[in-house]
Amino acid sequence: MKELLDQVRQGQIRAIARLITRVENNPQIAEEAIQALYPFTGQAHIIGITGSPGAGKSTVVNALVKTLRQQDARVGIIAVDPSSPFTGGALLGDRVRMRDLSGDSGVFIRSMASRGSLGGLARATASVIKVLDAAGYDFILVETVGAGQAEVDIANAAHTTVVVEAPGMGDEIQSIKAGILEIADILVVNKADRPGADRTVRSLKMMLHLGPVGGTRKSGRISSPSAEHNVQNGSAGWDIPVLETVATEETGMAELAKMVNRHMIHLRESGEWLQREKERSWREVEMLLQLRFMRQFQASVPSEMRDSLLTAVAERKVDPYTAVNQLLSKSAENL
Repeated sequence: MKELLDQVRQGQIRAIARLITRVENNPQIAEEAIQALYPFTGQAHIIGITGSPGAGKSTVVNALVKTLRQQDARVGIIAVDPSSPFTGGALLGDRVRMRDLSGDSGVFIRSMASRGSLGGLARATASVIKVLDAAGYDFILVETVGAGQAEVDIANAAHTTVVVEAPGMGDEIQSIKAGILEIADILVVNKADRPGADRTVRSLKMMLHLGPVGGTRKSGRISSPSAEHNVQNGSAGWDIPVLETVATEETGMAELAKMVNRHMIHLRESGEWLQREKERSWREVEMLLQLRFMRQFQASVPSEMRDSLLTAVAERKVDPYTAVNQLLSKSAENL
C-alpha cells in the first residue's frame, strides 16, 4: 500500500487509477489512503460542473480542459454517471464524450457510477477528489449526474460551481424556483448559437437581480445577503456572471477559464476559500459519521428485530417513531 501511495504522490497515472478503484470498492482502504494522503491535499482548485441533462456539460468540460491545458495546468476530471436502479450498472458515457482528451498525459479522466447516491455525486467522490489533489493536479473538474434542481451536493464539494444551461429547455421558468441555480458561482448558457439564447441570458440575469440567487451560499443553501457578500451590489462580494458559450466550437471557453481563475482569486482574497473548506469538511465529516453510525447500528441490532419492527410498521401496528425509539434503545444496550 505504501508503494502505491508513493506512486500516486509522484503522479503516476496507473497508480492513481488503481488506488481510486480500491477507494471506490473498499471503505477500509479508502480510510487508510485518505489518512495517508490528506496532508498533501488542499492545493487543487475544485470546479463543479452541473446543470440539466442535455445542456452540454460534458462538452463544456471537454472544451474547458483544453483551454486550461494551454496554461500548462494539470487537470483531473471526475465524471459521475447515473446508475440503473434495477441492475446497478452505469453506461459511463461521459468518458466517451471526452475521448479526444485521453491521449493527453496532463489530463486524468475517471468515470464514476452514482451507485444510487442522491444529489448528483457518488458516495466516494470526496475521496477521489483528495486522491487527485494529492497527486498534484492543479484543477479537478467534477461533472455531476445532471438530475435537475435537487442536484446541489456539488456546492459542498467544489470551490467554484458552474451551472450550465441551454436555450429552449424551459430554464427561464426553472430559474425562478429554488434549487440548482442558487448554487451557481458562474452561469453558462451553452449552445448560444441556438434560437432563444438571448432570451435565456436575459432571464437568468433578471433572476440574479430579483434573488434569492444573489444571496450568500452556506452549506449548499442560500442565506440572505450580507454587507460582506452581496452579489447584487458587488461591493466586496462576487457578481455572478452569465457567460455564453458554444462548447462544440470551443467558443467562449477562454472567458470561462478566465472567470474560473478570477473566482479563485476572489475566494482567497476575501477569505471565503477557508470558509468553503470548513463547510466542505463539515459535510464530509457529517456523511462519514452517518455511515459509521449505520454500520455500528446494524452490527448492534439483530436483523430479526429490525425485520419484525419493519413488518409491524408496514402493518400499521407500530408507528415509525416508536420503531426508531425501540431500535435506538436496543442499539444503546449492545454498544
